[in-house]
Amino acid sequence: MVFQKAEVIPINDYMDRVGRIFDIQKFSVHDGPGIRTIVFLKGCFLRCKWCCNPEGQNYEIEQMNMNGKITISGRDVTVREVMEEVLKDRPYYRRSGGGMTISGGEALFQPDFAAALLRAAKEHGVSTALESTGNAPFDTIQKLLPYLDYYLLDIKHTDPVKHKRFTGVSNHLIIENAPKIAKEAKELIIRVPVIPTFNSTKEEISDIARFSASLPNVREIHLLPYHRLGTDKYKWLGREYPLKDLQAPDDRLMEELRQAAASFGLKAQIGG
Repeated sequence: MVFQKAEVIPINDYMDRVGRIFDIQKFSVHDGPGIRTIVFLKGCFLRCKWCCNPEGQNYEIEQMNMNGKITISGRDVTVREVMEEVLKDRPYYRRSGGGMTISGGEALFQPDFAAALLRAAKEHGVSTALESTGNAPFDTIQKLLPYLDYYLLDIKHTDPVKHKRFTGVSNHLIIENAPKIAKEAKELIIRVPVIPTFNSTKEEISDIARFSASLPNVREIHLLPYHRLGTDKYKWLGREYPLKDLQAPDDRLMEELRQAAASFGLKAQIGG
């Protein structure tokens, strides 16, 4: 696994830093408070079997065959170009308490570009959030923290063996980084994708919630129900979806899991 080393961005050229994205989604009410613009970066260290954005896994620019219509996933842009789109909706951020969220893929795969985006947003008075696995050296993560209002950290499982079987990597670095992030981040929210056969039992969610409650300054945990909305993308990319027979958890189970998480003193909610 190769990590790109973050660096200090000179004040005179950080707006011209180039990164690779695959989408900019506007008027989202997920991935942070209020109305948000989500910037999806290419490249990820994990290969989660349930990933709903498989076009964000590989850093390379890819073709997608959408039932005969060929589209390109991935384009190189500057921070300046992204901010031109983000700032168009600044009035909505002000009214709703929203802002810009960086997602992926995994933003830590392109840490210099992610840091420059977050810095630009803050310098324009826009609230920032990062949706991330935390699977990178902590000194890389530290480069982003000064520009972040909300760190949305995925904790998928506490068992490193099961984590590796379903995501391709151990959770060792994630678990090691979580308390460090909790100490330095302005606000850390734990997010758990609830995946049947992987982590959808009360025991497994309780283990995650117990660990989350042990982190300093963590008050919230969001349980995100598995869905199948991204399955067509695998076909468009010429890949097979690994969990094609999996069904979404029902409302009753999700409420049981929410109550289990809340029992550790956290504000637990479904979705987020």
